[in-house]
Amino acid sequence: MNIRDFIRDIPDYPKEGIVFFDITPILSDPNAFRYTVDCLAEKFKNSGATKIVAAEARGFIFGAPLAYKMGIGFVPVRKPGKLPYKNRCVTYELEYGSDTLCMHEDAIDEDEKVLVIDDLLATGGTAEGMLQLVKEAGGDIVGCGFVLQLGFLDGPKILKDAGQDHCFLLEID
Repeated sequence: MNIRDFIRDIPDYPKEGIVFFDITPILSDPNAFRYTVDCLAEKFKNSGATKIVAAEARGFIFGAPLAYKMGIGFVPVRKPGKLPYKNRCVTYELEYGSDTLCMHEDAIDEDEKVLVIDDLLATGGTAEGMLQLVKEAGGDIVGCGFVLQLGFLDGPKILKDAGQDHCFLLEID
């Protein structure tokens, strides 16, 4: 199956000059969605992970079913004010601005094996923010996975500079 067939390009969204890669066609096709989650599960089956960390909202879409399939815990990373318990937060840069992510302070145990999952690796800001949250909590990052990687942006370099190997199912140059 070619995942690219299920990604829609939307020019000038969220602002002029940006092409948004819409993953909702993957989600609306049960075979494409299952295939995508199964591919990620196969890539990380021997990682030893006990938790998956994923950022709202699109990271949840792939992270939660992947955690279920792998039989491990899921940690939601959200915007400020969305989590009810004590939080640790980090602010990071996006390709079109900045944002802040938060995670419950007790979501990850010291030395716990963690996968960082998201739908898209672009500039690497969101991934870098999640990596920082996991490291501050004392977690051991055993992998980073993405459905789509934009090879023409700096995300892969940022992860490599952070010492993190990563995998992706599709790269767009």
